[in-house]
Amino acid sequence: MGTFQIRGGKRLKGEITPQGAKNEVLQILCAVLLTNDQVRVKNIPDIKDVNRLIEILGDLGVKIQKNGKGDYSFQANDLRLDYLKSDAFRKDGASLRGSIMLMGPILARFGKAYMPKPGGDKIGRRRLDTHFQGFFTLGAQYRFNSDEDFYGVEVGEEGLKGNDILLDEASVTGTANLIMAAVLTPGTTTIYNAACEPYIQQLCKMLNRMGAKISGISSNLLTIEGVESLTGTEHTALPDMIEIGSWIGLAAMTKSELTIKNVSWENLGVIPDVFRKLGIKLEKVNDDIYIPAQENYEIERFIDGSILTISDAPWPGFTPDLLSIVLVVASQAKGSVLVHQKMFESRLFFVDKLIDMGAQIILCDPHRATVIGLNQEIPFKGSELTSPDIRAGIALLIAALSAPGKSVIHNIDQIDRGYEDIDQRLRAIGADIIRV
Repeated sequence: MGTFQIRGGKRLKGEITPQGAKNEVLQILCAVLLTNDQVRVKNIPDIKDVNRLIEILGDLGVKIQKNGKGDYSFQANDLRLDYLKSDAFRKDGASLRGSIMLMGPILARFGKAYMPKPGGDKIGRRRLDTHFQGFFTLGAQYRFNSDEDFYGVEVGEEGLKGNDILLDEASVTGTANLIMAAVLTPGTTTIYNAACEPYIQQLCKMLNRMGAKISGISSNLLTIEGVESLTGTEHTALPDMIEIGSWIGLAAMTKSELTIKNVSWENLGVIPDVFRKLGIKLEKVNDDIYIPAQENYEIERFIDGSILTISDAPWPGFTPDLLSIVLVVASQAKGSVLVHQKMFESRLFFVDKLIDMGAQIILCDPHRATVIGLNQEIPFKGSELTSPDIRAGIALLIAALSAPGKSVIHNIDQIDRGYEDIDQRLRAIGADIIRV
């Protein structure tokens, strides 16, 4: 496990370009399995979770060619399906939760798919029922061998057939998985209560370029007319909105002047407005976000004067992946805010580390925390920290960069899972951070 050593309390300055969107790329890489033709994908981030999925695709028999930084070509015309029941896949697939999305395209093309119990962030219970109930509605049957710890689905005697699917939750990975299964399923499939994040929209647009027939894109009701086969295409991933929000929070906490380049404003939703509610000034300059240096920032109140509440919700609501950033930024604002994490019951448990650094936070229960801002009057103390997951890890890193003195962050593999070359990119804008 690596470690970051940080000398914080320094103002940063310059430009930073967000990486490609991790959550989109994990979907897109699974979608290359839907065709025999070559699919080229650009703006792929060089991060652990994505690289692990690329390795899994290679072990599955996908031909992979690296054309340049973040630019790969994939061709899935000669797969080794026996790999899906191997000990190697048991280990590789279980370590990456996003690999669950391999099941949809493999089921649609080959009639059966297997998946070891997945891993990923330890942020509470994250069930897979939405995926499997959708597969069953399309005509798949469940297979599970408790001795092998594999989930499995197989096409029934009558084959897959388009149907109406009502999701019990607007799961992003569940929606993506069922879209990929449905595009090659005969008949018409509707997916109601579908997730409609920009990443899902990107997946649908890519599949339509490949010959799929998906309508209702950007809404929560998708209609998919099954086709016999798909062709190759070229796709460029969006910039990562979670990284963009992280850099906004970094600028505020370190009183820095930063420009975040090429952010795709039209795909940021309410993210800029939520940070404005925390008092952070940010400006739209072409397709960039410019954040001037601010000595202080003040949290808004609701119109009736009551304390502001920021909570997560399915798109177009505020993404849960940025609540950890909101929480740490609010801790040095003027005013108070209630942070309500509705979707994962363990994501706020890292606040004890912020409290040790000097934050005034009351953890009300596993889902809610009240933050009483210090108004930049009492800086955080440098501390020794451990990253519990990707999003808490980046929040702790931002806190450490704002804290005068030395901080050490352990278990930075968690941060590397979601952020590309983060120490190098931070040093380029003036941060004192080294990897040990």
